[in-house]
Formats: sequence, C-alpha cells, structure tokens
Amino acid sequence: MGGFFGAVTKENCVFDVFYGTDYHSHLGTRRAGMVIYDGEKGFQRSIHNIQNSPFRTKFADDVNTMVGSMGIGCISDYEAQPLLIRSKLGTYGITTVGKINNEEEILEKVFSNSHLHFFEMSGGEVNATELVAAIINQKDSLLEGIKYAQELIDGSMTMLLLTKDGIYAARDRLGRTPISIGKREDGYCAAFESFSYLNLGYSHYRELGPAEIALITPEGVETLSAPQKKMKICSFLWVYYGYPASSYEGVGVEEMRYNCGRLLAQRDDAQPDLVAGVPDSGIAHAVGYSNYSKIPFARPFIKYTPTWPRSFMPPNQSMRNRIAKMKLLPVESLIKDKSLLLIDDSIVRGTQLRETTEYLFNSGAREVHIRPACPPLLYGCKYLNFSRSNSEMDLITRRVIAEREGDNVSEEVLQDYADPESKNYCEMIEEIRKQLKFTSLRYHRLDDMLESIGIDPCCLCTYCWNGKE
Repeated sequence: MGGFFGAVTKENCVFDVFYGTDYHSHLGTRRAGMVIYDGEKGFQRSIHNIQNSPFRTKFADDVNTMVGSMGIGCISDYEAQPLLIRSKLGTYGITTVGKINNEEEILEKVFSNSHLHFFEMSGGEVNATELVAAIINQKDSLLEGIKYAQELIDGSMTMLLLTKDGIYAARDRLGRTPISIGKREDGYCAAFESFSYLNLGYSHYRELGPAEIALITPEGVETLSAPQKKMKICSFLWVYYGYPASSYEGVGVEEMRYNCGRLLAQRDDAQPDLVAGVPDSGIAHAVGYSNYSKIPFARPFIKYTPTWPRSFMPPNQSMRNRIAKMKLLPVESLIKDKSLLLIDDSIVRGTQLRETTEYLFNSGAREVHIRPACPPLLYGCKYLNFSRSNSEMDLITRRVIAEREGDNVSEEVLQDYADPESKNYCEMIEEIRKQLKFTSLRYHRLDDMLESIGIDPCCLCTYCWNGKE
C-alpha cells in the first residue's frame, strides 16, 4: 500500500508536508520521501529507508534545510519515491499509489517509442512510479500524459505531480483509492487520508472523483479533466486500511466499523462473557458488536506500541508472526476462565490468528469465538498492493478449497464457495475453524458489510471476496 500528502501555500509549507506525510505512516513501512519546490532554490528531494526508524526521526534534519511553498511527500511499502523527473515536459516530482498489472506490455510500448532505460529493483521489477513518469512523458503535456497513463494502466494508479506551477492531483480511473482536498486561507493540500490535514489548519474542501485531474495552486483547485461517473472504490479501506479518523466518499471509517460490528452481532447467537477486538483495526468493530449485543467490551490484549512496528514489516513471514505475538500483552484477569469473542479485520493466511487463539487458551480462556469483520478472502487483489502474498494459495480459503477440490478449481465452483448460503461455504468455514482451533467461526456476510459502508454497492470494489470487477 502507501499514502501521500501535498501542499501548495503562499508561505513555507515544508512542515505541512512533513507532518501531513507522517500521518500516513500506517500505510507503509519501507520507504518514504519528500520533494519541495522553491522559486529560488528549485527542487529539493530527500528519500529514506524507514524500516527500522519512523518517518519523523528519519526526516527531522531534512525539514530544517528544505524551504519552499509547494511540496509532496509519501510513505511507501514498495518502491522508492517521490521521484524527481527531468523531461521534455520540464522537471517535476511524482508520487503514486496503486498497482500495474500490465507492466511488461507498457515497457514494450515505451521501449518501441524511445530509447529510455529503467533502473531494475530487486526481483527484476521496475519502479512503478518511474514507469508512470515514462508513460506521461510520451505525450506533449502533463495533462495529456496523465490521462494517457490512466487509460493505459491495467490496475489502478493515483498520483500527485509537483511542478513549478502547482500540484497536479489525479485519481485513478475507477477511483479505487482516494484523494481528499483540504483548504486553508493561504492555500490548499491534497492527501490520501482526509484526517491528515485537520491539525495543520486545513478544513475539508472536497474529494476528487474517479479519473478526475486537478491543478492545485494557492489560489484554488482547477479541474482539468472532469470526474467519471463509474467508481469502484476499495471496500477494504473502511474495513482495515483506513485510519479511524478518516472518511471516504463521506463515510467515516470509525462509524463504518461500528456499523459492521452491529450487523455482525445481529446475526450471531454466541453468548461469550466478553467481546474484544484484535488491536488496532478490530477494536471499533468489537465496540459496535458490544453496543448492540450488550455483551461487555474488554481488552484482554494490550498492544505495546512504543517500539514494535507493524506486524507485516519484515519480509520473512515467520518473523512477522513473531512480532505480531510479541507486541500483544495479555491481561490474564480478563482471559482466565472466560468465554471470549474476538473480532479481527480479516483472516488472510490464518497463522497469526491461530497463534493468538492458542495464546488465549494457554492463558486460561475457556472459549475463543472468532468473528472476522469481512467475508472470506477468496481472490488476491488485482488493483492494490494488498499484501506481500505472491500467490492466492497463501489464502487459507484457497488452501482449504484445494484440499477439497484439487488444484484446478473452476470459477463456477469458487462462486459457490463465496455464497454464504451454500453447503460448500459452510463446510469451508468449518474446516478453517478446525485448522485454526477456534471454538466457533462466523464471517461477516458481504451484503451486511456493504450495508455497513452505506453507499451504493455498485460504487464499491468487492473483488477479493467475490471476484467481481
């Protein structure tokens, strides 16, 4: 995943970009960067590895040497960015969030039209942001180049471009990821997360629509390419990715998670002693469940945050599992001899939740009921870098289905497993429950999850649950 922040003001905006970008640290753990523009000093760029140190620590010295009234910054889980590009269209900084599925096809097209070359990252991949810049540079203006990139890329790509004239903000073609605009007396900002600018003095101005391209200057936000009607924003933004204080398409993340827990409780017949959420993303879901069911909410785990980073930062899965365990501290008085209902945002591989459940039983829990806040994940995301999984067989659902059906499973059979009313679905859930050693397991239904969000279901991407684009 990843996130970005940009600001264009009449005064020095370096600290706005610094703090605004830092507010996106929950979206990435590998690299981060800033590009600032000043009329006299020109473009200034800084990029750091943030795997072992937080954004603020790594960039604290940089912000004291940078100066300028326009800038962009990003947090990235993959490629180094923002990049500073010098081309026939001028010099500009660029940062992106998204995924390119047809990289080889685009590379072939770019190579056939020019003598460009690309730096190869480890694993043979090309920096996606560098490739986007190469696409843009094929055209005669930045606007036409951005529109060309939106059309050419299979996947999604949302971007900010910093130029000497302002910031170009462009949401991906189907609006799978957001761009929220903030307004202040002396200028404007653009951000992935809408909460990121509130403490910087900006107020909500508006969100860009799907495929919309806007030029942001201190004087205003000018739409250069109108938004399209069709939208497929990622539903998982509300379930997991989004920070609780954020909102997308007018729907707050925290509010959606309360709704989610409430609808989970309405269909449930479990009678635990306590309801709890796996920190952090499961907590609001659990509050919603508890408020509706009147079963007390408690925190049998306390997350130790001062030194432990996000659990999936290390490239090695076993180390990620170990970190996930190390940072959760048990409260034995809330566990021993208790029946617990635990809500997590999702089950991907199942490894961490199985170990968490075993930990609870070893600490004296009588029962552990698991309630994921979304339906079973059956498909790997084609549109965003959802996880580091290299194969859909990393998903526990697909492993169970393969055990039952063999390796070559038809789309028709997969659709039957996605149906919560089918026999195959019920038997798959029971097998997952047995393998992960839960007392009971009940997933959120897709129709209920969409109701939890509350916008037109046609505007929401649900591909990872039902394979529907």
